[in-house]
Amino acid sequence: MTTPVCPFVKAARPDDACPAKNASAGVSEAAAARKDPVETATVSPKCPFGYDSSNFKLGPLSCMICHALLFDSTKCIPCSHLFCQVCISRFKDCPLCGADIEKLEADTNLQSMVDRFIKGHARIKRPHVDANGEGKQVVNEDKKVIYEDVSLDRGAFLVQQAMRAFRAQNFRSAKSRLTMCAEDIQDQLEKTDDSSELYSQLGAVLGMLGDCCRAMGDSAAAINYFEESVEFLTKLPANHLEITHTLSVSLNKIGDLKYYNGDLQGARSYYLRSLGIRRDVVKNHPGVASEILDVAISLAKVADVERTLGKEDEAVDGFEEAIKLLESLSLKSEEAGLEPRRLSVLAFLKTQLEEKQSEATASSVTT
Repeated sequence: MTTPVCPFVKAARPDDACPAKNASAGVSEAAAARKDPVETATVSPKCPFGYDSSNFKLGPLSCMICHALLFDSTKCIPCSHLFCQVCISRFKDCPLCGADIEKLEADTNLQSMVDRFIKGHARIKRPHVDANGEGKQVVNEDKKVIYEDVSLDRGAFLVQQAMRAFRAQNFRSAKSRLTMCAEDIQDQLEKTDDSSELYSQLGAVLGMLGDCCRAMGDSAAAINYFEESVEFLTKLPANHLEITHTLSVSLNKIGDLKYYNGDLQGARSYYLRSLGIRRDVVKNHPGVASEILDVAISLAKVADVERTLGKEDEAVDGFEEAIKLLESLSLKSEEAGLEPRRLSVLAFLKTQLEEKQSEATASSVTT
């Protein structure tokens, strides 16, 4: 079984890829520049929900393919083994017993049980604390105990289920769990004045919802979720590395989607915002190598769109600045793991600059 990874640990992001690898695979430089290398950090990232993978195990209501709770529970006929509809639809034989799948049937009764389990997860009896600090059981007029959500436990549970489903490409399941999580956090925001932690959680979850929509091909919805994520993250202190990283990544993803939709000016605007945030981080944390790599990546994105817009000089300046940053970057022993990433980004940048210089030489020879 794949060990679940907290989605708020940056190394676990499913959509980051090395631009140099994309370029070597024959992808156009414009498309390659849309892909960030894995954005790791030297700080120890923590899930804002306090998620620990050891707290969550597979159970009888789980799909054995995606390892998340069943979504659109579906039964294989004739063996009667149960999976998520999206997961089992990729198979002709049952993954558990190997029997030929003659047909698939929805199991609405089981799914209803799963949904009730999710709805009730982490709901506990909340004590009422009076003015003297003494607790007493809260009851309504019908003498029934009042139950409420424990947002941190429930949020961690929903995010864990969503992340398992996302990694198995069951994006509808992931989106459903994340939507519930976002709604829980929004409910909590209406009940408290201390909102900084909730803003951080909501910004992260909305960004993950954007990832789901992007993976499903719904770029408009993805942009909306990423923009909402940015809205909440910008309300938080700008000196927190995890928050600023997540914010800059969301801005870059909006830029990528606008780039692919042909809105080059819009893409440039979001790339520049991300670059500005990352430059400020480097000023405040000059010794963090991963943040310097982030700046180089943002410079590459801005330079790529500048070149597409016909601003050749600005593009060259951006590529050259990024190259200088990476060539002058000296890694400490504990940062040695960043060296492959540094080299791959550097190779990509040099390739872009060499291509530009070759184009200029060819143009001068022709004239």
